[in-house]
Amino acid sequence: MKSATQRTDRGVRSKPIRLLLVEAQRLFRQSLRLLLEREQDIADVTEATDGREAYRLAHEHKPDIVLLDVDMLDLDVESVTKLIHQHLPDTKVLLLARYDEDTRIVAAMQAGAFGYILKDTDQTDFLHIIRATARSEHVLSPIMPDRLVHNAPGSLRPAHEGNVMRLSPLSDREHQILCSAAAGRSNKEIADHLCVSVDTVKTHLHHIYQKLSVAGRVEAIIAFLNASNITPPPHHLSPNRCTP
Repeated sequence: MKSATQRTDRGVRSKPIRLLLVEAQRLFRQSLRLLLEREQDIADVTEATDGREAYRLAHEHKPDIVLLDVDMLDLDVESVTKLIHQHLPDTKVLLLARYDEDTRIVAAMQAGAFGYILKDTDQTDFLHIIRATARSEHVLSPIMPDRLVHNAPGSLRPAHEGNVMRLSPLSDREHQILCSAAAGRSNKEIADHLCVSVDTVKTHLHHIYQKLSVAGRVEAIIAFLNASNITPPPHHLSPNRCTP
């Protein structure tokens, strides 16, 4: 039986971490559970296969962390996150995503998710993020887990002068593209609307990441949302009339 007090990668936690693992793919879910249960400071790993079961089991077990798959079929990840965040405020939602350009990550973090982990993250980094989350330490970038994020997901802050200045290096076109990305548009939708190629949009996004010193799309969008009082335009816009 695991001790009531366990050592983690930093310091001592008073009790083992209780987890609810929500993942539709059985083999991947069971593999993660085996990985988690062999850690001395992680206990009570419960499995769920969809959003409704996740919400029910979260109420029943009251876990410290819900590892929530972004790709759920029955309920969207934003709705499940919002329900858990509203009714179980002491439970942190940590998203599992295939890639960090998934705009559903941003929507879920706005609904109260604590952070996210990419599914191809190294297991050492994966466990580090789990433990950091249990200590209420925000770790946004799964590729660079030691870089703690000041723009805490789930608690996006109102605009202030410092944040606005952070966006000032962006050109008008880069700001337009970032605004469209924050509205949930794909690179192709942005390209169609602006009458440019997808490669051009990708180049602009690369420049945006460099100017904002962020690792990717999700962090850039969070920086935009923190820095702007502007509500992103609706997702569906009629494309510009492109000159042949």
